[in-house]
Amino acid sequence: IPAGPAFGENLHRLQQLLDEVRAEDLHLAPRGPAPVAGAAGAGCPRAGVVPPVSYMHICETESFSMGVFLLRSGACIPLHDHPGMNGMLKVLYGTLRIACMDAMPPAAAAAPSPPPAAAAGPGPCLRALLRSRQHYTPASPPCLLSPHSDNLHQIDAVEGPAAFLDILAPPYDPEHGRDCHYYRLLEGPPPGTELPREVWLLETPPAADFWCGGEPYPGPRVCP
Repeated sequence: IPAGPAFGENLHRLQQLLDEVRAEDLHLAPRGPAPVAGAAGAGCPRAGVVPPVSYMHICETESFSMGVFLLRSGACIPLHDHPGMNGMLKVLYGTLRIACMDAMPPAAAAAPSPPPAAAAGPGPCLRALLRSRQHYTPASPPCLLSPHSDNLHQIDAVEGPAAFLDILAPPYDPEHGRDCHYYRLLEGPPPGTELPREVWLLETPPAADFWCGGEPYPGPRVCP
């Protein structure tokens, strides 16, 4: 969405409003530590198996989408992107570890070569800047992303189940070039390395042990 004169002001106001949302406002309560399901194949859940991640759809228009993601204890939403999209993520309960990255321009002649593992990968390889790896709780401000900043991220539930409210503007739409792509970190920074730091990512299909189920949204109706 083009950033007009009022974009920054509206974004700040939305961030303030989202920061006030609590789990009870959406009629949600923390869940027990249900284990993450075993591998069921991307997008192909096994009957009777609890999915590692579930999604509660709230609403979607041509301008934005809104919903709640529920992560079981130990679950991870793999590293993925949001092409041309702005987003906000607000933790409702639990603790999330979110790693945020920026895609970098195509490698110049003097840029380092990708690691050898990239040659055998199923998809293209790209350089990225690992900007941050932080823990978020309900007391944290929303995690923000834009088309050019923190657009790639990985989300892990830490020490128990977690849930977050997710707003994307505009929403995913493959017909308009806004499809979700998944990536694998080829060479990450050693533990304790100061960030930001350049890394190499390999585009991959969704992980075999990641799939997302659906649940009804129990909270107040949202009228776009």
